[in-house]
Amino acid sequence: MQRIALVTGGTRGIGAAIARRLADSGYQVAAVYHGNEAAATAFQSETGIRIYRWDVADYEACAAGVAAVTRDLGGTVDILVNNAGITRDTMLHKMSPQQWNEVIASDLGSCFNMCRAVIGPMREKGFGRIVGISSVNGQRGQLGQTNYAAAKAGMLGFTKALALESAAKGITVNAVAPGYIATDMVAAVPDEVLKKIVAQIPVGRLGQPEEVARLVRFLVGDEAGYITGATFSANGGQYMA
Repeated sequence: MQRIALVTGGTRGIGAAIARRLADSGYQVAAVYHGNEAAATAFQSETGIRIYRWDVADYEACAAGVAAVTRDLGGTVDILVNNAGITRDTMLHKMSPQQWNEVIASDLGSCFNMCRAVIGPMREKGFGRIVGISSVNGQRGQLGQTNYAAAKAGMLGFTKALALESAAKGITVNAVAPGYIATDMVAAVPDEVLKKIVAQIPVGRLGQPEEVARLVRFLVGDEAGYITGATFSANGGQYMA
């Protein structure tokens, strides 16, 4: 039976590349989106991957969404990739409570919401793969991103703790911390700022979404069963922890 993979934020950017890679590797894939319906519909038409719409910051929506995926695909989720996230960048002395709370809920709270919905069946089955997509800025911090950096750093602690809880049940939990990847989010950065960013990357270029996707594909496979609680940096050498 095909294993079922669920990718949040799975219809654009890094998430879309991960969903494609897993589908090409023989997994049944469900891609979750929230905001851009046109992009999600185009993604589904192009790939044939099932799409689902819900807000990963909403606990009840996550539980209902996972139940729908389980019903539609005929089994429980074997692989979860927590990729969905947002930014609300501004310096802390200008940041509103809403800007803080929205990012924490979407980028970190979603990890609890989604993992809580899938972890029980994974434990019963004796198998599971969970990968969280963090960020280089969660490892090193970034100006104007106290909310985002805090959320992405929180994912790393979440990963280590859940890995310890889950190892005896055949479930691995790992994190990937990409650097600057050529996505719509990075494309929105002004050219002069982007040039300065690229100049600081030792390999001299932005990463490609597919490069992150290949790493995730390895981590969710049987060959990675002895790897858990780890964070993998994919940042072109920009930050070495």
